[in-house]
Amino acid sequence: MITSIYASLAALLIVRLTLSVIKLRRKNRVSVGDGGNEGLQLAIRAHANAVEYIPIALMLLLTLELNGAPKILIHILGATLIIGRILHAIGLPAKDFKKRVLGMQITIYLLIGLAVLNILFFVFAGTLKF
Repeated sequence: MITSIYASLAALLIVRLTLSVIKLRRKNRVSVGDGGNEGLQLAIRAHANAVEYIPIALMLLLTLELNGAPKILIHILGATLIIGRILHAIGLPAKDFKKRVLGMQITIYLLIGLAVLNILFFVFAGTLKF
């Protein structure tokens, strides 16, 4: 299963974002919430945003793979997911608006593309040829 590669990379990204939150919690001595610390707020949101978008993208990627989409397409879409999420994860805490927005745009367009492709593969029952 090709999707397992991208699920694993996404899991590592989430772990990295989790560790960033933990580090800032310890540094600022905040056990719950953000303690009004902007850096911690941004790290929490970067982590939460990844956790909000990655699962649905992976489900759509997996169903597309199970529906018989070409392997190269799964790799392209999986890599796009990881790139988009990394850009957002870098851009949000760094207040780099361009990276943050580009990461979200990639993610949103990817979700739309995955949804449409899954619908097409369902409607045409695997008769789509690339």
